[in-house]
Amino acid sequence: MKTPRYAIACPTSMGVRITPPDRQSVHTAHNYTLQATSAETNVLNIAAALGHECLALTKFVEDSPIAAFIQSELRARNICYEGAHVAQGGPWGYRHQFNIADSGFGLRGPRVWNDRAGEVGCTLRLSEFDIPRIFGEDGVGILHFSGLIAALSPQTARFCTALAETAQAYDTRISFDLNYRASFWENRETELSAVFRQIAEHAEILVGNEEDFQLALGIRGPETGGQALADRTGAFRDMIEWARKIYPNVKYFATTLRQVLSANEHLWGAILYADGQFFVETPRPIPVLDRIGGGDGFTGGLLYGIYRGWEPEKCLQFAWASGALAVTDLHDYATPADEAQVWSIYRGNARVKR
Repeated sequence: MKTPRYAIACPTSMGVRITPPDRQSVHTAHNYTLQATSAETNVLNIAAALGHECLALTKFVEDSPIAAFIQSELRARNICYEGAHVAQGGPWGYRHQFNIADSGFGLRGPRVWNDRAGEVGCTLRLSEFDIPRIFGEDGVGILHFSGLIAALSPQTARFCTALAETAQAYDTRISFDLNYRASFWENRETELSAVFRQIAEHAEILVGNEEDFQLALGIRGPETGGQALADRTGAFRDMIEWARKIYPNVKYFATTLRQVLSANEHLWGAILYADGQFFVETPRPIPVLDRIGGGDGFTGGLLYGIYRGWEPEKCLQFAWASGALAVTDLHDYATPADEAQVWSIYRGNARVKR
């Protein structure tokens, strides 16, 4: 079988994230750090940083300095991109979204504000991409969807369902991180429930926490009864068992386990179902510099392992450590120097390497 050009591809709407330095509050800060961002490209970043070409299917505002900045950042991260350029259409026309983030500190929790009015990515269409070339000639190992892009607008919902169906016709493996957001679903519950179920029916890899499975797919959630995080794995297994009955074509079910001790420390664990059995990473404490992107790091590490053909347990270990790596960085994505760095994190080995 031909090796695909792109290890992982994703549909996405790119924007920029601004964050005060030194974990200061947004409402008191005067200086901000700017980065290019999207949940989907955060997932790509693991494989891209480890030398595998990845692809973002997106859209840009023509002649925009923000678009130019985003493209430059993606190139620097080894992420290719394709997408139409559309005219801004004046001050009240199209734009790239702004994500404003307070990383939090101690007992002051993180806060995120999304400014997405007029977002150009809301208008993504399948006809804007050369599908036969991308999936037939170049090849894509895994096509990854996030619930954020699927729920962004009625147009992106149609785009994602059509793309999932089309990609599957090319025997492309499909991943879906549910990423439920209540603000995106408001007054659209019936529409988006159908969209998410349709994408999930095409998926081989399904990722989400208990809220995602319940609210996005209508799966019965875990009954934890106030149990400690480490004692709740049985309830999460029951939730995955319910999901398996509804989506028998899914080969990998994954969910993260997180308990927030403070903005600076979490208990972090995960569960993976694959090959007829469960694999569990028991929650353990991890230090947190900025929690935003930890889940994307987990998903990126999982997809990297699956793409490499690793055994499920190894995939879960690498995913856990990739998520733990992501939260040590003020970017909202993980950039491993090499696989050895990720495995050192998994082993809890923070010794200096010279």
